[in-house]
Amino acid sequence: MAQDLKEAVLPITGMTCAACAVRIEKGLKKVEGVEDANVNFALERTSIKYNPDVVHIEDFKNKINDLGYGVVEEKTELDIIGMTCAACATRIEKGLNKVEGVTKASVNLALESATVEYNPSLTGTNDLIKRVEKLGYQAAIKDNQKDESADRKAKELETQQGKFFFSLILSIPLLWAMVSHFRFTSFIYLPEMFMNPWVQLALATPIQFIVGKQFYVGAYKAIRNKSANMDVLVALGTSAAYFYSLYLSIASIGNGSHHMVELYYETSAVLITLIILGKLFEVRAKGRSSEAIKKLMGLQAKTATIVRDGIEQEVALEDVIVGDIILVKPGEKVPVDGEIIEGRSAIDESMLTGESVPVDKTVGDTVIGSTINKNGFLKVKATKVGRETALAQIIKVVEEAQGSKAPIQRLADQISGIFVPIVVGIAIVTFLIWFIWVVPGDFAEALEKLIAVLVIACPCALGLATPTSIMAGSGRAAEFGVLFKGGEHLERTHRLTTILLDKTGTVTNGAPVLTDVLVEQGIDENQFLTLVGTAEKQSEHPLAEAIVAGIKEKDIKLTEVEDFDAIPGYGIIAKVSGHVVLIGTRKLMMQHHIKVEHALSTMENLEEIGKTAMLVAIDNQYAGLVAVADTIKDTSKAAVKRLKEMDLNVVMITGDNERTAKAIAKEAGINTVIAEILPEGKAEEVKKLQQQGEIVAMVGDGINDAPALAIADIGMAIGTGTDIAMEAADITLIRGDLNSIADAIFMSKKTIRNIKQNLFWAFAYNALGIPVAALGFLAPWLAGAAMAFSSVSVVLNALRLQRIKR
Repeated sequence: MAQDLKEAVLPITGMTCAACAVRIEKGLKKVEGVEDANVNFALERTSIKYNPDVVHIEDFKNKINDLGYGVVEEKTELDIIGMTCAACATRIEKGLNKVEGVTKASVNLALESATVEYNPSLTGTNDLIKRVEKLGYQAAIKDNQKDESADRKAKELETQQGKFFFSLILSIPLLWAMVSHFRFTSFIYLPEMFMNPWVQLALATPIQFIVGKQFYVGAYKAIRNKSANMDVLVALGTSAAYFYSLYLSIASIGNGSHHMVELYYETSAVLITLIILGKLFEVRAKGRSSEAIKKLMGLQAKTATIVRDGIEQEVALEDVIVGDIILVKPGEKVPVDGEIIEGRSAIDESMLTGESVPVDKTVGDTVIGSTINKNGFLKVKATKVGRETALAQIIKVVEEAQGSKAPIQRLADQISGIFVPIVVGIAIVTFLIWFIWVVPGDFAEALEKLIAVLVIACPCALGLATPTSIMAGSGRAAEFGVLFKGGEHLERTHRLTTILLDKTGTVTNGAPVLTDVLVEQGIDENQFLTLVGTAEKQSEHPLAEAIVAGIKEKDIKLTEVEDFDAIPGYGIIAKVSGHVVLIGTRKLMMQHHIKVEHALSTMENLEEIGKTAMLVAIDNQYAGLVAVADTIKDTSKAAVKRLKEMDLNVVMITGDNERTAKAIAKEAGINTVIAEILPEGKAEEVKKLQQQGEIVAMVGDGINDAPALAIADIGMAIGTGTDIAMEAADITLIRGDLNSIADAIFMSKKTIRNIKQNLFWAFAYNALGIPVAALGFLAPWLAGAAMAFSSVSVVLNALRLQRIKR
């Protein structure tokens, strides 16, 4: 059953092109208990949905290893304190081995240490330490440990750089010898030794078998698994050139020649050098494409000052637990999500909401990890730590979106899966045509054409075209405050035709505010507000809270209530400073025989424009009225206008009465209103629009919006709303601003356009390059350069998305 499924994310090593990703994906899907598997070539990882009762993570690791690839694992050493005997060591070892993501754990009693191998995407050192502590012992990371995760990409880059420069140094003399053969370069001086076939062999061999080893290993793994990939093409092409040259070199001994022009050592050497250069650029570009994640992670605080057992101490962020009391000084980052228990301050939440004005916070208010405390000292009780914090959840959503596949990528995957065998066939046919008909009997010439076809056809660009754009596009969108939960949502968003907006909390602020104060002649407004505010502060009604908050904002001091009585459906009666105060409906006033007829037309006018008006009487005399309303957000009107300019049909839907709804809609510039709809009715309205051929986005913030968010083509949840709404939605708009809807559509259009550009160029390189190479117009070394350039150009084009302005 779907609810019993678990998801594992495993980083993979050894993939060289999209065909590798397709093969791993197919292999994993064949494993019993696997519901779905998705391999991302650009991110070099797989996401697997599986039934834990049938299959385990170790099985996936074994399958990936059988296919000829590897699963990235990290190793950490822990100091263990508190062990007294071998039974303690055994107990800890068993406990660690049960942690999800741990593949091997061994505990050494004599050294009082544990060595643990684990999958960094499933667990971390903090989880391991917590498990040891749960078993009744203490654990800490050994001081000499390094963060292997951070070093892995750097090591890969360093390895590719080393291979490239080693290969370049050995290739230059071979390239020099080749260039000097052309008539227009006859003036170039060439040392005699570079013409010697054995010198050329000595220079080419290390490149072929040391630098080129990765292609042979990759090709062997692919062929062993009855498939083909880029490595097969490179290995075939370069081997043909190298071994044919070796054959000619040996043959030259028989005829006594030591200087030969027809050798092709430089072809294989320069090809490998150029492909390694392409790989070097690719590794660098892939590193840049996850800048959004790095930026988000960079927002996190590194340490926290906590109070435990009455002692103030600074600890690593990972060591903070729920319930800890955290001290946050002015200018510091709030380490984790929590609730203020002492102090007041202004908090800069711009990293989360995009709002540049700091938000005032006091006791009882929630604060979010990584926001900045501007001016006050705060004591905060931690409520969410580690992976549960708002920022960690945002990072998780971005990572999942970057790792997911858009439907458009499926086409590229299918093509790349069958592409290599077809190319090998084309290369063989090309060789035969040249050898039999074009240059009968000229093996060298025909071989050159075969090599050029094999090399130009490498499908790297095809495999990188979609995922790099998804990574860059979703990462940039996250910086705008738009979180796409997957590549498929990023792709579908640009096709939207109708935007269905919930009213409360989406178009409006979601909370009533005091909008009007109208007092009778001869009544002092300040005294009037003092009496009204003092009376209403005893009430728990949301409208009363809005009145009190509005009066306090006017710097009016409230006094104490002497007597208070709430009458449900009518209002309140209170005694304040010796005055009897009535606040409420017409019925309340009529019940106490207070004449309010002259004020009713004003009251009705306010209600016409969506406000709730309350009549006020002091000492049995009508004194005035106050009105509250859920006002529209400052940005709603401009955002609706922007959506209309994008040729979108904007509709507002609400459970409120039609008169209020129309008033709000008119203010926001929305022409179509669906009012007085029950929560379950919202989903029905979405279905009706879909049946009319509309592609619908539902935008909401509440629990009552969740069904409609789930059924819409695209569900967008306002980030200031409920967790349930965000869970049901496909996109989260962190800032709670309707402009984010237009931003989401804008980024979707830009990303899809970028993907199409990438796919066009990837196909164009191969579609144009293969015939050109087959017809003999492309030297093998030029084919290698073009192939490397195609991958790099596709990645660089995708990275342009990271510079897009709103």
